[in-house]
Amino acid sequence: MKTLVACLVLVFSVTLLHAQAAKPAPGKATPVVKEEAGKIEGMVLNRSNGKFLGLTLQDGKYKLTFYDKKKKPEKVDVTRATARWPNLHGPGDNRTVLNPAGDGTFLLGTQFVRGPHAFKLFLTLLKGEGDQAQAVETYTVDFRG
Repeated sequence: MKTLVACLVLVFSVTLLHAQAAKPAPGKATPVVKEEAGKIEGMVLNRSNGKFLGLTLQDGKYKLTFYDKKKKPEKVDVTRATARWPNLHGPGDNRTVLNPAGDGTFLLGTQFVRGPHAFKLFLTLLKGEGDQAQAVETYTVDFRG
């Protein structure tokens, strides 16, 4: 009988020691893998839904890239955008339409933007086609390219 009790005590002790070894020591946190936020290219525009836009000039044309909440590129969620800025070389304003391009994560303008690149830029994001298109977001940007 003493042998049986000794064996049970031994098994219980080993199990208890094994369970304590599996727990982290008090005061020591287990390492947490943190996902690194992405980097937004160009001027950063904060959207009302917590996402982001990145505005740059690519080959002299406006490029508007769409980013998720973790600042990773995502698919464009609008149909197109329009941009308007003052014509520094004559009367009136310059205008361009930005259409989906590349891998679908950005809109690209159709008109070359002449320098100097220091003016107010008005952006309008549109959903829908033709007469059914509706402005869903607008931005006024102090553009410095």
